[in-house]
Amino acid sequence: MAQVAVIGEPARMQGFTLAGALVYPAENVAQALAAWHSLPADVAVAVLTPDAARALGEALTARTAPLTVVMPP
Repeated sequence: MAQVAVIGEPARMQGFTLAGALVYPAENVAQALAAWHSLPADVAVAVLTPDAARALGEALTARTAPLTVVMPP
């Protein structure tokens, strides 16, 4: 079964664990990139905070990237 992952600042991710999402706290560019590259193959959707989306940049457009959703600011 496909999974949902959330990457970004910890304060913006409260509640996603309760919904069953994989949560990857990332407070800087290096942590966001590390989280992105460590996503399991069965992640179909990645929810990103705006800062995490900016940090990931063009990595989001890779052919094998999961569907991404950016939280509103």
